[in-house]
Amino acid sequence: MDNNYNNYEPIYLQIIRRICYQIFRGEYKPGDKLPSWIDAGLAFDVNHNTIARVYQELALLGIIETRRGEGSFVTDNQSRIDELHDNMRDDLISTMVMEMTQMGYSLDDINQAFSRYIDSVSEVSHY
Repeated sequence: MDNNYNNYEPIYLQIIRRICYQIFRGEYKPGDKLPSWIDAGLAFDVNHNTIARVYQELALLGIIETRRGEGSFVTDNQSRIDELHDNMRDDLISTMVMEMTQMGYSLDDINQAFSRYIDSVSEVSHY
């Protein structure tokens, strides 16, 4: 696992995002048990108290459920997972559009650039 963290955002938020991505990609499926705080701390190369905070935040988001004496599990609520997936997508797009408009690009410029980029990626992936 790549444990390079950026200095612009708290590590626990970066780990939350990584775990969400693992859930979205199906590496953790609904109902799957997550590693213990200690095991996750070792995997992410952070203190287990950081993982405790990560799991607490994920529980507040409704993404995981903690069962006393059993551990933490990915929610069985697929609609909640889908909702978070959509929200994270929209946040990324919003951030990109905001940054580009601050650089002086119009929405039309952004749309055209995004379309060109998608087309170029599509062409490469067809080979």
